[in-house]
Amino acid sequence: MPNLLVRDIPDEVHAVLQRRARKRGQSLQQYLAAELTSLASQPSVEELFDRIGRRRGGRVGLRTAVDDLDAGRADR
Repeated sequence: MPNLLVRDIPDEVHAVLQRRARKRGQSLQQYLAAELTSLASQPSVEELFDRIGRRRGGRVGLRTAVDDLDAGRADR
């Protein structure tokens, strides 16, 4: 498996991550590996927009989309 080295982490960030790992009963390495795995499994905003842009179909303007959402929420 590849290794990852992150330098120059602020002390407070390191302390928060250490506390979170300890709270889960994990080492910092175990905690960060799980968090990075979770992060990598979720598409980024850019990836989502790319997916949306590749879809074929009709196009709706922003105002129409907002109005439709508002109407749908009002029907609930």
